[in-house]
Amino acid sequence: MAAEGKDREFDFTDDSFNRIREFVTEHTGIVLSDGKKDMVYGRLSKRIRKGGFGSFDAFCDALDAGDEEQQDFMINAITTNLTSFFRENHHFEYLSDTVIPELMKQKRQHKRIRIWSAGCSTGEEPYSIAITLRESIANIDDWDIKILATDLDANVVAHGKAGIYRKDRIDGLDEQRVKRWFRQGKGEQSDMVKVSPQLQQMITFKRLNLLHQWPMKGQFDFMFCRNVVIYFDKDTQRVLFDRYADILAPQTHLFIGHSETLYKVSDRFDSLGKTIYRKNS
Repeated sequence: MAAEGKDREFDFTDDSFNRIREFVTEHTGIVLSDGKKDMVYGRLSKRIRKGGFGSFDAFCDALDAGDEEQQDFMINAITTNLTSFFRENHHFEYLSDTVIPELMKQKRQHKRIRIWSAGCSTGEEPYSIAITLRESIANIDDWDIKILATDLDANVVAHGKAGIYRKDRIDGLDEQRVKRWFRQGKGEQSDMVKVSPQLQQMITFKRLNLLHQWPMKGQFDFMFCRNVVIYFDKDTQRVLFDRYADILAPQTHLFIGHSETLYKVSDRFDSLGKTIYRKNS
């Protein structure tokens, strides 16, 4: 394990690190490796100083005692939120070219589609889904289409719901797409953009711990869960993907992250390549 830092403000013993690891695994399913000890110190030391805890042990005592404020901070601090608009763009191309045309045929009678973006981070993914839907369905306002966007981190859920981003977050997008779906800030907000209300009205942002009971019953017509399960051990992944299969409609699509796989994790999905799967039952 990493050596103790000589110049650290607080002692961070292996015992304290293990207590934090146990809390994180129990509450989030994320398994912190030995190599994450320095990262944990960096993310928590300011909290320990400003909160007047005086030590990591005292902070751990607060976690164990059920201090909800510290528990929420711990969860938010440890979850990693790296995302961008149209990240892994081949998924959105497949969504536009294959999934949406299929759904429009299947759902032409009742015109109802439900989508889940699990681990939505700051909202770029569900907004990218909404843009793809609106650009692909000419009469979309005649349809009942809703996107559920969930994440464990309350801060990023609030960010996504607000729909306000730094302008450089959309630098890689096509100019026409930017003009159509984003509003330029003015004055002191000139370096910011806000997503169109047409997109916001399609999405419901909610905080959700994937390892706890889910309030929604499904069934969803496709879902994204990208770069989320990479932090879970294989046993947790198996349980989670089985639950996903239960809440997805038959023959629906599941999109996962570029470094993730369902190989030896779930036999309820067939691989279509490029981390795109289809439920087989």
